[in-house]
Amino acid sequence: MNYLYIGKIVNTHGIKGEIKIISNFKFKNKIFLKNNKIYIGKNKIQETINSYRVHKNFDMITLVNYDNINDVLKYKNEKVFINRDDFKFEEYLDEDLIGLDAYIEDRLIGKIENIEYIKNNSLIIIKDEKNNKRYIPNNKDFIKSIDVSNKKVYINYIEGLIE
Repeated sequence: MNYLYIGKIVNTHGIKGEIKIISNFKFKNKIFLKNNKIYIGKNKIQETINSYRVHKNFDMITLVNYDNINDVLKYKNEKVFINRDDFKFEEYLDEDLIGLDAYIEDRLIGKIENIEYIKNNSLIIIKDEKNNKRYIPNNKDFIKSIDVSNKKVYINYIEGLIE
């Protein structure tokens, strides 16, 4: 399976087994639907979503066959995944950028190593051939274009951004 990280279970809510998830995932409206499968923890235990709602900054779900807080406490602090092959997304995901080559104009500046999330923003982490890391905001002011099929990301030249 092609597992894709979508968030982390941070706590439970109430006595009926509702689970609080922190997620920055771009397409929550496609993932958190009744009867969709999710995979929890290192062992990727398959569970089925029974209900979903948003409460403050949390995505709240219940699982099929769980209706008591004691049954879901085992999942507290576990990571939540989906099988990417189960979903079709109309555009690239941030995770698709990992491993792509980063260019400013025609000059290769490194390979995208990771995406880091900070509140409502994300940073692209680029590692060059000397293992130096550079952090580029993941937004249209800095990213000129993305060519996932050719494994290239083009970054706008901004003086002082990358020496």
